[in-house]
Amino acid sequence: MMGERRVMQEALFYGFSLERHVPSDHLLRKIDRFVDLSEVRAHLEPYYSETGRPSIDPELMIRMLIVGYCFGVRSERRLCEEVHLNLAYRWFCRLGLDGAVPDHSTFSKNRHGRFRESDLLRKLFETVVARCMKERLVGGEAFAVDASMIVADAHRRRGVAKVEDLDPTSSRAVAEYLSVLDDAAFGGASPSEPKAISPVDPAARYTAAANSAAVYAYSDNYLIDLKHAVIMDVEATTAIRQAEVGAAKTMLDRTAEQFDVHPSRLVADAGYGSAEMLGWLVDQRDIEPYVKVFDKSERTDGTFSRGDFAYDDETNVYVCPGGKELKKVPPQLLEAARRGPDEGRHAPLLRPEARLRRLRAQAKMLPEHAGPQDRALGS
Repeated sequence: MMGERRVMQEALFYGFSLERHVPSDHLLRKIDRFVDLSEVRAHLEPYYSETGRPSIDPELMIRMLIVGYCFGVRSERRLCEEVHLNLAYRWFCRLGLDGAVPDHSTFSKNRHGRFRESDLLRKLFETVVARCMKERLVGGEAFAVDASMIVADAHRRRGVAKVEDLDPTSSRAVAEYLSVLDDAAFGGASPSEPKAISPVDPAARYTAAANSAAVYAYSDNYLIDLKHAVIMDVEATTAIRQAEVGAAKTMLDRTAEQFDVHPSRLVADAGYGSAEMLGWLVDQRDIEPYVKVFDKSERTDGTFSRGDFAYDDETNVYVCPGGKELKKVPPQLLEAARRGPDEGRHAPLLRPEARLRRLRAQAKMLPEHAGPQDRALGS
C-alpha cells in the first residue's frame, strides 16, 4: 500500500543529536581525533582585554579555518554560510544546532590583529609537526625543498616603475611593503629592481613561470621530510630565486632550533644549486646536497666556455685555448666595473671626453715632423 506523508503540527520538543548524524567515516571525525587546541586560549590571553564584551572564541575560528582548508572553501563569507548549514561542520566546530556562527569580518580583523601579533598560526603549525614527530611520521634524515608560485590578487597590467611612486598612506599593503624593503625575504632578496611594482600589493613580484604570462606573485616555500611527505616548515617570500634560496636556509635553521632535527641529505632542483648555497650546505650544515648545479658556464655566443680553459696545478693559473695565462684583474678595476660608468675615479676612463683627452695627450708627444692632421688633435 502506498504511503502518504502527513503534514502535522510542529512538535514542541525534538530528540535530535548531531553525534548520530555525522557518519563514522567522515573526514572531520578522523581529523578531530588529533586536533588539540587546548593551548590556543592561553597563547592568545595577553592579546585580549580584561574588560568589555566577551569575544568570539578563538578555538571556534581555528576550527572553522580547518574546515575551509580541508574542503576547499576559500571565501570566508561562504565558509560562514557552509558552517551554518552543514551538520558535520557544526559538529566539528562544537556549535550544536543553535550555536551562532561568527560574521566573516571577524576572521580578517583577527588575522591582521591578534593572530599576526601573537604568531598564532605558526604556533599551530609547529604543534601539528610535533604531533607528527610523536607519531613517528618524521624520519629526519632526508628533506626536500621547493617553492610554489602563488598569484597575487593584483592586476597584471597595472604597476609603477619605482618605489618612490607608491603612496605610503594609500593602503596597509603599501605600508607593510615599505617596512620590509631590507628584509631578505622581500626587498633585500636581490639588489636588482623589479620591472614593475603593483600599487595595491607591492610585495608581490612581477614574474612569469614557463610558457605563461607575467603576473604579480609570491613564493610559498616548503621544507618536506621525505619519509611520509610531512611539511616541516613553510616560509612565504617574494617570487624570486634569491629569496627562495634564503628561505631554504631559514627553514633548515628554524627546524633545527625548534625540533632539534638535523637532516643529512637535501633534495632540490637547480634553482638551489648555486655555489654559495652548496657551500653553505656542505661546509656549515654538513648536509649532503642532491641538487643539480646551477651552471651557466657554457657559452653560445662564440666566446670560450669555462670548460675550454685548462688549470695548471704547478703555477696555479688557468690557460686559455690560445696558450696564454689568465691574469687577475686588479680589485680597483673590478670595483669600478661594479659601480658603473657614473661613479668612482675610474669612471672618466669610460666616457667619450676621457678618450678625447687621452688622444690629445698622445698628440703632444708626437715628433716635430708629424703632419698637421695629427697635430690637430692637440689643439
